[in-house]
Amino acid sequence: MLNIIYIGVGGFIGAVSRYLLSRYINNLLPSFPFGTLAVNIIGSFILGFIIYSVSLGRNISPEMRDFITIGMLGGFTTMSAFAYESFRLMELNQMMLFALNVALNVIFCIAAVYAGKELAVLIAK
Repeated sequence: MLNIIYIGVGGFIGAVSRYLLSRYINNLLPSFPFGTLAVNIIGSFILGFIIYSVSLGRNISPEMRDFITIGMLGGFTTMSAFAYESFRLMELNQMMLFALNVALNVIFCIAAVYAGKELAVLIAK
């Protein structure tokens, strides 16, 4: 039961962080959903780092791992916002921006997981 509280608190922190960072970035650059892109990349990097750190022997308690990966990152990353913003660009017939948004989110988020893994490997040495 305590694990559910950790995940809930982490989700709260992640969701508030997502809102603040995404809003800040989107206010700076309003023509494209860069805020969602940024939180998806950051969340992917942190997830890659945590998961690969654990697999490389870093001792992180299961509660802390769940707090960060399920709670914080679950609340922080924005797949539903990404899907809506992509659909909205398509609906507005902004096909180049739609394709760019999908490509950047997929490519950079996968690259961010890899970068997180490489950082975990580097630290583990």
